[in-house]
Amino acid sequence: MLDRFAAHLSGELGRSPHTVRGYLADLRSLLAFLEENGYRVEDLDVLLVRGWLSRSRDAGASRATVSRRVAAVRALTRYLHREGVLAADPGPRLSGPSQRRSLPAVLDEGQAAAALSRPPGDAPLDLRRRAVVEVLYATGVRVAELCALDLADVDRERDTVRVLGKGAKERTVPVGAPALDALDAWLSGGRPEMASAAGGAALFVGARGGRLGVRQAREDVHAYLRAAGADGAPHGLRHSAATHLLNGGADLRSVQEFLGHASPRSTQIYTHVSVERLRDTYRRAHPRA
Repeated sequence: MLDRFAAHLSGELGRSPHTVRGYLADLRSLLAFLEENGYRVEDLDVLLVRGWLSRSRDAGASRATVSRRVAAVRALTRYLHREGVLAADPGPRLSGPSQRRSLPAVLDEGQAAAALSRPPGDAPLDLRRRAVVEVLYATGVRVAELCALDLADVDRERDTVRVLGKGAKERTVPVGAPALDALDAWLSGGRPEMASAAGGAALFVGARGGRLGVRQAREDVHAYLRAAGADGAPHGLRHSAATHLLNGGADLRSVQEFLGHASPRSTQIYTHVSVERLRDTYRRAHPRA
């Protein structure tokens, strides 16, 4: 049943491999809970799910973990109801904990400029690290989206990148001249030396010549920023790109499209960051601040 459900998640719903793995791990825990208490999948109802979630909370599960488990169960019960396994779908009656939306850690414009003004080395690895950081900051893409880019996804005539995001949704993102210059350096002086047949059409390749993995891309960002005297991660560059766009006058709807958010609610967190700039301006400029 879980195998069929996994195929449904990835094939029909377009969920990422990371999401599928997380959901399946949660649901194995739920099925074990049912078995321990003498129930079958067909017995799933709101009370049983709440009992399992309560045990998760008692075991120290975070709010984010509990929210993900609720989402996993809702997806499963909707699928089982559609397949005729459950007579009714208890999913809509389940609610997860409210999420505390913390302000993302970002580089300010000066820190980003200083980090990216450092001349890269000439070694292929140095060129790749510089290009990875430049593209992440220039486009605001997720690190998994960056690793999935192919050579043909970069449109040099329009200065854009075609990105395949969550739910297999495609979007086109503008990319600036510094990132394109870093890409040119990587493509001419780095990729030819590192690529193998295993890399295929991948824009970025790893040490063995295959497509660059997410873990290695994260290490590239950490290593580059540490060498530049800064601290950050790939998602921090995404946060920074969004915040700097808003600080520069971009409207929220454009930033939502830029980031590939399905809902404006996901983008609104960045307004809390950019309001700090407004507050600083207010304090400096208003006579009664």
